[in-house]
Amino acid sequence: MTFDAFLAAAWDEHGGAMRTGAVAAICASTIALACAADPPAGARGNFFNNPFIEATHGIAACATPDGPLMTEAEMHAKEHARAERGTRCYMDGQCRLPNAYLYDREIVPRVKEAILADGRFADTSIWVQGQRRWVWLKGCVRKRSDANALVRLVRHMDDVEAVIDELAVTTR
Repeated sequence: MTFDAFLAAAWDEHGGAMRTGAVAAICASTIALACAADPPAGARGNFFNNPFIEATHGIAACATPDGPLMTEAEMHAKEHARAERGTRCYMDGQCRLPNAYLYDREIVPRVKEAILADGRFADTSIWVQGQRRWVWLKGCVRKRSDANALVRLVRHMDDVEAVIDELAVTTR
């Protein structure tokens, strides 16, 4: 529920007064937000909520990649360029959605489904990250030919503009 919806529900239609319980809940929420600790300086997070999911897990020794993590300072340094790149796609007539980043939450799960449906990649450990119609394939494969096949598979999917291969070949 959004805060506006919460306020609307809390407002008493008869006489326009706030319910006592609602006032207490709003006060408690406000205090909790005001007292929340700031993240430590230099803490990394997925500030832009770029999708990052595990598609396969067939190589136990493969370390989980970092994903789209950055510091708050890095986020502030990138936010203007990100907004510009996101809308440029639409302004140039290359995107049907008004921002290229809006595709990512739909593309990344489809990439995972395609990898699983293909059947050739059960003995890999793959993570998929999306950002403005670009797809990063991260993790481990047994053979370079598996990485090449994954890139080809993803490159031909609808709405994918680019595929970045960050896959490591491991024999362990």
